[in-house]
This record gives sequence, structure tokens and C-alpha cells, in this order.
Amino acid sequence: MKLNALNLGLAAGILWAAVMFVMTLISAGTGYSGEFLKMMSGIYPGYRVSVAGSIIGLIYGFVDGFVGLYLFGKLYNWLTR
Repeated sequence: MKLNALNLGLAAGILWAAVMFVMTLISAGTGYSGEFLKMMSGIYPGYRVSVAGSIIGLIYGFVDGFVGLYLFGKLYNWLTR
């Protein structure tokens, strides 16, 4: 069975973007998940735990999730020929 790599990438990108956006907003207001987001600020240049950072996290999250699972889908399809 073949995976649709594009749909897999889009689903992962949307999900990870939503997680980064919501978690950043929650953390900016309450401090919840601060250690996780501090780690993300080390991975994503320019990202900070703030309201403006939630938009940056949304963009990085989409790109990261999309590329990661798109490549996973392509590799899976290549290996199951």
C-alpha cells in the first residue's frame, strides 16, 4: 500500500503548527510547558515564547512537520516497491 506523501506532510504540518501556536500562547500567559518551548527556541531561530513568537512557531511548525512527514512518506513508498 502506498502512502500519499503530500497529504501526510500537510496533515503533520497543520498539526505541528497548531501545537506550536497554542502551546506558545498558553505558555506566554501561564508559563506552562516553558522547558519544552525553551528547547524549541534553540531549534527554531527567532522563535521566542511570546504572542509574536506564536506566529513564528506556527510557521516553523508547519514547515518542520510538513517536510519531516513528506520525506517519511516518500521514503516509505520507495522502500515498499
